[in-house]
Amino acid sequence: MKIKAYAALKPNQPLEPFEYEPKELGPLDVEIRITHCGVCHTDLHIIEGTFGPDVFPVVPGHEIAGFITETGKDVKRLKAGDRVGVGWQRGSCMECEWCVSGQENLCASNQATCVGHFGGFADAIRIDSRFVFPIPGKLASPNAASLLCGGATVFSPLQQLARPTMRAGVIGIGGLGHFALQFARAFGCEVTAFSTTPGKEQEAKNLGAHNFVVTKDEEQMKKAAGSLDLIISTVNVNLNWGEYLNVLRPNGSLVLVGLVQDNLSIPTFPLILGQKSVKGSVIGSIHTINEMLDFAARHDIKAMIETMPMDKVNEAIEKTKSNKARYRMVLENKEGVS
Repeated sequence: MKIKAYAALKPNQPLEPFEYEPKELGPLDVEIRITHCGVCHTDLHIIEGTFGPDVFPVVPGHEIAGFITETGKDVKRLKAGDRVGVGWQRGSCMECEWCVSGQENLCASNQATCVGHFGGFADAIRIDSRFVFPIPGKLASPNAASLLCGGATVFSPLQQLARPTMRAGVIGIGGLGHFALQFARAFGCEVTAFSTTPGKEQEAKNLGAHNFVVTKDEEQMKKAAGSLDLIISTVNVNLNWGEYLNVLRPNGSLVLVGLVQDNLSIPTFPLILGQKSVKGSVIGSIHTINEMLDFAARHDIKAMIETMPMDKVNEAIEKTKSNKARYRMVLENKEGVS
């Protein structure tokens, strides 16, 4: 049976109805009937051709929630009817040093859900069950879908670096930032939100921020100097990173999770004298994503979402592209939605 989807046939083209014959179900594979799929900024990069022309035709979508309809003969931990999710990664070699140490997201042979494979803007998907995540009962499917990429992206560095005694900052209050504020607060940190928009202060505090800094206000940035142990940047534009190094305390870390496509300019003097670090972080391992979903359910972490029918995919993409989404767009297949 063919899978119905929406695909971009060439770079920078609107998505259009598309059908494909799925591969044969492997022994460790499952088939998932998709009920919801989030729209991520990375999907926009894929459609624009950032990942190259060889991926077209491309069916985007890597924030998937749905129900298992079929399992391969060797699948033991999942069964038909289970409500599950899929994120950015659909596979890895499972044999290298990174995979065997539980860091599958760093595998050189990792496979993306919707690059080189057809993704979640569809009614179904077949995928390796080891990269499929049971969704806790307390998480609604539209919320879980957005968490599987956006949530995992900011949870992972917090899990690695944050402690309840820390003061943590989040740059940007958007699709990633609104998750980061909630997670950092739930981790027990004192949380500071950084934004260029003064009008977002109350929303940031509703999401978990204790403090709010308008980054265009020089006095506010000076006052914040030497106050934070950890800063997570969720924006995709180049900033004056020296300003944020000055905000860090000694041994503090600046973590970039937003995709900045320009080269960074990092002043070495404060970096060395304060023993500070600048690092990147990418999605999360299988174990990390399972923990993230459980943590989100226990702490009531919620995505701010707007849902649209799957056939409105181009409208949802345009809202995301023009930064009119507040803060995540989620597509849904109406039939059998839960």
